[in-house]
Amino acid sequence: MTVTAGQWQLQEAKQHFSELIRAVRTDGPQFVTKHGQQVAVVLDIVDYRRMVGVELVEDFKSFLASAPDLSDLEIERSTEPARQVDFE
Repeated sequence: MTVTAGQWQLQEAKQHFSELIRAVRTDGPQFVTKHGQQVAVVLDIVDYRRMVGVELVEDFKSFLASAPDLSDLEIERSTEPARQVDFE
């Protein structure tokens, strides 16, 4: 395998994808080249989210707790009884 410090030829990246991902986790961003030109970069998901400004939600409970307060909404519900449905 001919990988040069964080640079992977496209064919090598495809053949050794799991190694590429391991390198991303341990060594940081990895560049993929095609015909000697950099064409892509593989980033750790944490780095990507930080770069695009996506906040990480710690868990589902925190996600629910961060929902807006809906008690101020004026929601009206019909007082009419539900219609009868004949299942025969």
